[in-house]
Amino acid sequence: MIKLIITISALSLFSCSEAQEQNNATTETIVKKEKQTAVIAKNVTVQEFKQLIEKGTGAIVDVRTPGEYTNGNIEGSKNINIAGNFSEEIQKLDKNKPVYVYCASGGRSSRAMQTMSQMGFKEVYNLSGGYSAWSRQ
Repeated sequence: MIKLIITISALSLFSCSEAQEQNNATTETIVKKEKQTAVIAKNVTVQEFKQLIEKGTGAIVDVRTPGEYTNGNIEGSKNINIAGNFSEEIQKLDKNKPVYVYCASGGRSSRAMQTMSQMGFKEVYNLSGGYSAWSRQ
């Protein structure tokens, strides 16, 4: 009888241990998946911005008004006014590719970067100092 009780106890401990190991593996997989979908939302200097856009892998977005955009912009940029239908227009971009945003001085594009991060964009880079800093260099 005592052997039976010991055997049952040992089996139940082994089962709990195995279940715990499976639980740990599942948790580890979830954490790894979360790390893979980490969002990059970063303010960068003019020099860093230039280096990033030279790679040609993402979209350059000017969030200023159409009038500001017409007065000067970064070559290859698309004007998506943050004060317009920004959320609707920005959804047309690939969320898995980098997006490089700028405005006149960095304030509006910083807000745009935060919005895009919340919308699920994987990489968003904001030009610190905006187009003003860009045109000075």
